[in-house]
Amino acid sequence: MAETTATVKPTTSVQATKSSNIISLLAPVLCLLAGYVIWRFGLGNSSNFNTSGEGLFWPDREGPHSALSKMYLGGIIVPVLIGTFLTMLTFVIERFMTIAKANGTGNNADFIRKVQYQLANKNVDAALLECDKQKGSVGNVMKAGLHRYKQMISNTELSTEQKVIAIQKEVEEATSLELPMLEKNLVFLSTIASLATLIGLLGTVVGMIRAFAGLGEDSGGAGSAAQLSIGISEALYNTALGIGTSAFAIMFYNIFTTKIDGITYGIDESGFTLTQTFASLYK
Repeated sequence: MAETTATVKPTTSVQATKSSNIISLLAPVLCLLAGYVIWRFGLGNSSNFNTSGEGLFWPDREGPHSALSKMYLGGIIVPVLIGTFLTMLTFVIERFMTIAKANGTGNNADFIRKVQYQLANKNVDAALLECDKQKGSVGNVMKAGLHRYKQMISNTELSTEQKVIAIQKEVEEATSLELPMLEKNLVFLSTIASLATLIGLLGTVVGMIRAFAGLGEDSGGAGSAAQLSIGISEALYNTALGIGTSAFAIMFYNIFTTKIDGITYGIDESGFTLTQTFASLYK
């Protein structure tokens, strides 16, 4: 007698979200260009200085009127740092919007409890309605698992253990589609957190080289010492910008990873809820 083994299709009901990665390609370039525009035409506007020299790309300026205009004298690394800060800000906004959407419309713990209640009463359709209300990553994964859950209730070919494995596999496949979206572009924040300080230090070193080179050309005296002090203070703007950008990047990176960990925990809990509930109700 031939033995037949029933199988479950491995396809998931959740489809991968097609999202363009154009922001990852264009944002750094556009932010660097914006940084240069701000530095050259904003901070370096001739009206912000007593003396304005010639030049198109990097004109000489002397006698700044404010602390902001002094940043222009920090050198050509300053626009790179401004662009890096704008890039960080762009991805912070993008991650806030994405993770806020992934969180869903309500508290994930409350949502899972509502689904547990509906499943305990064997009301799968009501549980699916809760998923439609909740949305977000946890809601999407739970909904995918519930569709397979509903199929397994009426399935008479598989054993309970096989049905639980099928539900678990559905949840895992849905999870594998959700997690990349949550972690996308975080690499930019982690890179900026490390790189911004180094760029700032590079700008400071370049600025101090210029300051000491100018001191060597002077005849010496109190005026030269004063000029050196001014040059060093201008160079340190690079360090301040770099450290500030790095600090913000680290702070937001930790905030986002904490939020993602919370969503991931909710996804894991939803999968556990489905498999354990099914195993207890449909033995």
